[in-house]
Amino acid sequence: MLPNEHRFCRGCLEKQRRIDALEEQNARLRARLRYQERTAKEGFFGASTPSSKIPVKPNSLEERQARRGGGKPGHVGHGRRALDPGEADQTERCRTIDLCPDCGVPLRFHRLRRHSVIDCLPVRRCRRVLEIEEKFCPCCRRRFHARPADVLPKALYGNQLLALVAVEHYLDGLTLGYIERQTGVPYSSLVQALHTLARLFDRVPERLLRLYRRAPVKHADETGWRDDGRNGYAWLFCTPALSIFRFRSTRAGSVARDVFGAGRQGGTLVVDRYAGYNRYRGPIQYCYAHLSRDVEKLPVEFPQNQEIARFTDALVPQLAAAMHLHAQPLTDAQYYQQAAAIKTPIVALIAASATHPAIQNIQNIFREKALRLYRWAADRRVPADNNRAERELRPLVIARKNSFGSQSPQGAHTRETLMTVLHTLRKRKPQVTEAFKTALDLLASNPALDPYDALFATDTS
Repeated sequence: MLPNEHRFCRGCLEKQRRIDALEEQNARLRARLRYQERTAKEGFFGASTPSSKIPVKPNSLEERQARRGGGKPGHVGHGRRALDPGEADQTERCRTIDLCPDCGVPLRFHRLRRHSVIDCLPVRRCRRVLEIEEKFCPCCRRRFHARPADVLPKALYGNQLLALVAVEHYLDGLTLGYIERQTGVPYSSLVQALHTLARLFDRVPERLLRLYRRAPVKHADETGWRDDGRNGYAWLFCTPALSIFRFRSTRAGSVARDVFGAGRQGGTLVVDRYAGYNRYRGPIQYCYAHLSRDVEKLPVEFPQNQEIARFTDALVPQLAAAMHLHAQPLTDAQYYQQAAAIKTPIVALIAASATHPAIQNIQNIFREKALRLYRWAADRRVPADNNRAERELRPLVIARKNSFGSQSPQGAHTRETLMTVLHTLRKRKPQVTEAFKTALDLLASNPALDPYDALFATDTS
């Protein structure tokens, strides 16, 4: 036997191979068990699972259960307030009996006690016959006729009904089936009436699009939306003063490019990290909420790693502070001072050396996209999250669950136009049904009026 030659026991070698195979199988089973426990607790999408889809929701913390609800001692409150007689729309006197049921003698007046009540009128169909007066000039034989003040030309349904249906369907999310039962108007007639409204306001979104491109801060987001059983997407482009919807069959960046326009754009675009928004030729701010969820997933995937626990505990609070800073009532000097105090530790955490690949992946995002992650610290108009767009898309997501999308391309176009008009109108005028009905009345009286001016002529947004 040579000096450097070693002898191996074949039995020991087989045992070691068996041990290695069992350890590998054990690790695989542990990972599978951890995944099943996680999905059973958090749902199939981990930290991104909507609250409605979480299988088992944990009880609230004990310290929160111990808190008492309601107003705090000394708080004035905003409870029930008696109406002034001048504020009331209607005053009614409730009369009592004239004779005492026990004594049989006439009762004497004592006092009036006021009780404030808020009520509503029932929604019901009202059938009207309009007698339209026509006259002619005996000299030139020219004819003149009256224009109904609250009915569009040749329309069967009045402007009050059209405004109610459009707002309830596209803003409040009520289905057309429910509105049919509520108003007594047939379903197909409601559909045709909404198509007519969409044709009337078809040019308004283009005017709003020009305002969107000039906005100093703008948001964008997208979600799934089916059209006639085929997969598609609903896009939202919004600012504090307007909302523009697009329903398309694709999620390609060409949709965003058409909205943003060609050439260099001004204003900061706040979005998630979807590559389709790279077509925007201007400054971009990425949403911290998405990044925060990615960081929060790390301790769940690697529960025993202390490096990840320390990194998560340090970074997540700073990301949350950056997102909350935008809503704080601060002066400009105070804002930028606090923004610098939040940004500095984030930059330090990103620059620190890390050994775990998951931490390095998060750090690389911040390092490679640094120009798109700190614009909130340089301009207080720019938020660190895309919360505005996500909140505005939520009613559409609920409508998708109720209706499963649009039934035809024409239905998608009608929804696109009227949602753009009504969501923008609600941002500018609080009584949106009344404002929309007023715009329809103006168009009924003057068909040559620009629909955009009828909607927003008195608005300064």
